[in-house]
Amino acid sequence: MLVSEVRENRYVLPMAFSESEIAQVRAATDIVALITEQVALKKSGRRWSGLCPFHGEKTPSFSVNAEEGRYYCFGCRASGDQITWVRETQHLDFMDALRLLADRAGIELHEDSNTGPARKDRQEFLTTMEKAVDWYHERLLHGTDARGAREYLRTRGIGGDVARRFKLGWAPDEWDGLTKALKLNEKVLLGTGLGFVNKGDRRQDALRARVIFPIFDPAGKAIAVGGRILPPPYDSLPRDDGRVEAKYKNSPETPIYSKRRTLYALNWAKDDIIRSGEIIVCEGYTDVIAFFAAGMPRAVATCGTALGEEHFRTMRNFAKRIVLAYDADQAGQSAAASVYQWERQHEVDVAVARLPRGSDPAELAQRDPEALRQAVADAVPFLQFRLERVLEGANVATAEGRARAAEHAMVVLAQHPSDLVRDQYVMQVADRLRLDVATLRPRVGELARNPALRVVEERPREYSPVRPPFPSGPLPRPGLEALRLRVHFPIDVKDRLIAEYFTNEVQREIYEGIATERSLSEVIDDLQRRGEEEASQVLAQLAVDELDRDYTADDVTAVVSQLIRSAVKFELKNVERDLRDGRMSPEAAMATIRDVKERIELLETARSESAEQDLRGWLAERSLSAPS
Repeated sequence: MLVSEVRENRYVLPMAFSESEIAQVRAATDIVALITEQVALKKSGRRWSGLCPFHGEKTPSFSVNAEEGRYYCFGCRASGDQITWVRETQHLDFMDALRLLADRAGIELHEDSNTGPARKDRQEFLTTMEKAVDWYHERLLHGTDARGAREYLRTRGIGGDVARRFKLGWAPDEWDGLTKALKLNEKVLLGTGLGFVNKGDRRQDALRARVIFPIFDPAGKAIAVGGRILPPPYDSLPRDDGRVEAKYKNSPETPIYSKRRTLYALNWAKDDIIRSGEIIVCEGYTDVIAFFAAGMPRAVATCGTALGEEHFRTMRNFAKRIVLAYDADQAGQSAAASVYQWERQHEVDVAVARLPRGSDPAELAQRDPEALRQAVADAVPFLQFRLERVLEGANVATAEGRARAAEHAMVVLAQHPSDLVRDQYVMQVADRLRLDVATLRPRVGELARNPALRVVEERPREYSPVRPPFPSGPLPRPGLEALRLRVHFPIDVKDRLIAEYFTNEVQREIYEGIATERSLSEVIDDLQRRGEEEASQVLAQLAVDELDRDYTADDVTAVVSQLIRSAVKFELKNVERDLRDGRMSPEAAMATIRDVKERIELLETARSESAEQDLRGWLAERSLSAPS
């Protein structure tokens, strides 16, 4: 008998499954195994307990009954079974949640063949990704063309056993090696991000001549891949087509892969994370592998994106202590406020491992694994790390040097939201710099209340910050990032930027000067002659800016996309002004706004290149038609 409706968590949904099939899926799903993919659970008598993922708490009130297949939180009263869990954590409706669990358990559901096309596509994409990972893996292990890749990996401390553990692979230097081998059609290529259809209407692999790092979800399903080109001398293949390859290239966003929610190696690391209560966050795949080799199999990495809100939401379900195992200068200057907010919101402690200067985890693990383990054990709170970087370059021999260092330190401290925490560190600064704490307290309070006053550098000039603040206070970051790329990687962005993208006058002055193809010195001199002091100072700093990492093709696209978004947002306000002033009809204005917003959304899809060109043309056209 078919049930016409199923009541679950007060929802009433039409169903086309039998009650026996629903019961079969529930019985086949281990609720403890399901929940521990996202939450750390510990056995407590006959029950399992952990921190509730549905509300913030410090004392575990979330309980799971494995025998009955139920969970309940004594704090927020969230409750349900296996199907409810999937619905609430993955935002699916009842039928899609049931299908997901059925696929997981290998149960065939008898349903209308016209239902669930998205689910069927997703399953096809996952199956294809698994086959692709196996194909790449076999190519690395046995392909004669992968000899250079195997040699390179050995120099990084990655032998055959490690390559097998992490399912590493090799993408041959062929246009369509994977596509032909797996007979992939256009829908699957785009749905998995494994390839695309080129301008010649030919199906083509996305990755060529790269070491492959498969990316899995917490349940161990392959959902994406990352690729790294081989450095000389391991890449001995001739390059006669003029291609300039990015060092790293990752899968795009797809129906089965979200970068902002995914942490590389969480599927392997979660058991040790739960046992230790600590999660180590790295910058790259090889750094993660190095931590595993050094006896700390609790390391993960973001996948081509900065550490963000979704990552913290995932990590807090597994551990309370998060250790950043990379130089946190960039995070310290660009995302400190966010880190402090996430610490408080998700009730986690963020620390920074003090790695030796010039060492990354992969190199240190090979040279001195004990030093790597000690760096994690001695990790200091995020704020303390930032403060130490300010003070270690201070000139404490003179009164002026101590005062300057104190001013920089107060700017750093002012960003922390807690009065109590700030005061503890104020006393440390006063003691180290031999200053009166009563003088420093009012200053840090003033800076905390008024962020606009924080215009000094966060570290003394002697330390040479990686990305220094700019002279007259904050300028729009998308524009600064784009100008930084235009100065240091002109070939990568030269044809992707136009003046209309820069809505800030100072930044547009700089861009228009650079676009003349004169030397930077000539542009700076010209800006100074015309009295554009701020623009000349900003460009002067950009010219000597020390870059903290290599920029990948994905990085460039992300910067350009963000710059376009800012420019479009600015120009849409002008459209609204034209509408109010009668220069555009309501129909034309609404159509323009709708069309532009649709293209903005496409910037994150496989059609991003076309969307970028459309928005570029629209902004240029708007500029030409703007009233003088």
